[in-house]
Amino acid sequence: MKYTLNQLQIFVAVAQTKSITKASEELNLTQPAVSIQIKNFQSQFDLPLIEILGKKVYLTDFGKEIAISAQEIIDQVNAINDKMKAFKGQLFGRLKISIVSTGKYVIPYFLSGFLKENPGVELSMDVSNRGKVIESLEKNEVDFSLVSIPIDGNNYEYMELLNNELYLVGNPELLSQNPGFNQKQLPSNLPFIFRESGSGTRKTMEYFLKNQEIQITKKIELMSNEAVKQAVIAGLGYSIMPIIGIKNEIQNGSLVIIPHQGLPITTQWKLVWNLNKKHSPVSEAFLQFVAQNKELISKKYFS
Repeated sequence: MKYTLNQLQIFVAVAQTKSITKASEELNLTQPAVSIQIKNFQSQFDLPLIEILGKKVYLTDFGKEIAISAQEIIDQVNAINDKMKAFKGQLFGRLKISIVSTGKYVIPYFLSGFLKENPGVELSMDVSNRGKVIESLEKNEVDFSLVSIPIDGNNYEYMELLNNELYLVGNPELLSQNPGFNQKQLPSNLPFIFRESGSGTRKTMEYFLKNQEIQITKKIELMSNEAVKQAVIAGLGYSIMPIIGIKNEIQNGSLVIIPHQGLPITTQWKLVWNLNKKHSPVSEAFLQFVAQNKELISKKYFS
């Protein structure tokens, strides 16, 4: 076996993006260069690592195992480099975070000061729905995740950051057409707009509707908070949304909060990590930074 660290890095990028094109963009290489290195890497194994159907790359079972081992080797090499730099009094390395989609309105404010203080730290952040965020934690692929609802089980530790409030919102013109809201049933002439299954916001909404015995006669399901927001602004229906993602729309009048029994729903934005996780110097430093600055950040940006 004569594979190189560069080949391992390229193979991992292809495995993660499932695309030669996306991997080449991520690595700042040409597509032919990535293809050649993957071919050279594959030539050192008797079993196939990937299958290419159309433009999409699929890992074989053997390829998935090699991708895991390759990532572990890369992590070890990075750790060696980080330790060398740490002896020089510098903080270097990569901070890996997965966040639920609404978390994009929260986490940048907790990262900004830390990254400015530590220019040698690289950030890798995946924005997805709650189900995939939990999966990344279970696989120990990230240092931290950001969620607004606690995860089932006792395998995690948490640090609370700030409140997450959800309100019933709608288009102001539609609200004027429906001045009276029945506390047990929303207007039946328009649908209620949900996030997709696996979303934390969806889970919160469903719990609220069940608890309040509210009947939904029509339903639309969309894949992101932004899509839900635009649909509500356009007058397609109503939804329950985190206030943190719609402040501008409330202020400019394109959305209005509809008073309703049991609202707002209040959850907590939490930084979460695996129980007994061995933090890297970078993740340990970030945890300390957040603990020391979270109240100031919350007051400055979210009061």
